[in-house]
Amino acid sequence: MQRDIAPAIRKSLPQKIVLLSGPRQVGKTTLSRSLDPKCACLNHDSAEHRLLLRRKEWPRDAPLLVLDELHKMKSWKSWLKGVYDTEGLHPPILVTGSSRLDIAKKMGDSLAGRFFQFRLHPLSLTELRADDPALDLDQGFAKLMKFGGFPEPFLAEDPAFLGRWQASHLDVILRQDLLDLGSVRDISDIETLIELLSHRVGQLVSFESLARDLERSATTVKRWLTVLENMYVIFSLTPYFTSITRSLRQARKYFFYDASRVKTGDGARFENLVALALRKECDRLADCDGRRSRLHFLRTKDGREVDFLFKTDETVTLIETKWSDDQFSQDLKHFAQFFPGAGLRVFQVVASLKQEREVFRGPKMVKAAGWLAALPGVR
Repeated sequence: MQRDIAPAIRKSLPQKIVLLSGPRQVGKTTLSRSLDPKCACLNHDSAEHRLLLRRKEWPRDAPLLVLDELHKMKSWKSWLKGVYDTEGLHPPILVTGSSRLDIAKKMGDSLAGRFFQFRLHPLSLTELRADDPALDLDQGFAKLMKFGGFPEPFLAEDPAFLGRWQASHLDVILRQDLLDLGSVRDISDIETLIELLSHRVGQLVSFESLARDLERSATTVKRWLTVLENMYVIFSLTPYFTSITRSLRQARKYFFYDASRVKTGDGARFENLVALALRKECDRLADCDGRRSRLHFLRTKDGREVDFLFKTDETVTLIETKWSDDQFSQDLKHFAQFFPGAGLRVFQVVASLKQEREVFRGPKMVKAAGWLAALPGVR
């Protein structure tokens, strides 16, 4: 399967260092090797490879050099800058990592002007349909709902395998990656925090409420949440305001990159799946097309709410998710009036829907599988 960001990465490799980040086991190594099967690969997790990296020993005639988990090297940005400034892109360099590759801003010299960034997300219906145009979208949607979009459990289609994979996946992140980065030592409390979040997907979450549940300070909980976001375990959405600063002070909603971890029912898991598809599209627009976009939710003090607002320079898209409700949301209509103009699109995306329909100059009610496969009104 060709991942949707692969063509843009191929185009960028002769131009800049490429930094490819994303959740652990999301397919970064597979994608890297697919770009050129004859590539040279060095992984910082390997003691042997760490020595080669220190000596800067790799085949200069390789068509591509892949450096995996390089962010775990002390002052990796300064080291990489030195390689680029001395040798250029001979061979082209692709750096991959299971944490955000901008989290070490204080480590050494900046790579500004020397790299392009890409972020790889779990599989989506958009990618699945591109790989197989004959795909039954309802079956693909049901499979993503059950197993999530990480390649191994998705392809295995085995609930027992999914359970074992989830435990192993989280164990590696908490007991290897976090400790390697020296970020967190309170592993058991972090596990409890993840469990709490898995029951609160789609709900407003404040640092103070989580702090009370964990019997820790709000400052500590906020730091842990930031670490989990940097490690691609969760991502957050803030309410939409014209003032971004004000938005960042409000309670947030948290979602998982692995939608199969959501434990509060089909509706919450479905909302997580849509959030993940929109988050993926935000990053794709930025990384591949150089276009700005924002993803928020809408909520008033009296409780009116719309699940998602997806905003680009040209369009505003309002999206409400429902598991089976076939009545148009009044809140969706309420918020639509505040975004007049030709660039407004309004969708009620329903997981189980018999008939799609549309109000004249109003919202569209669409079936989730088809909408997620094409993301109409967003791209």
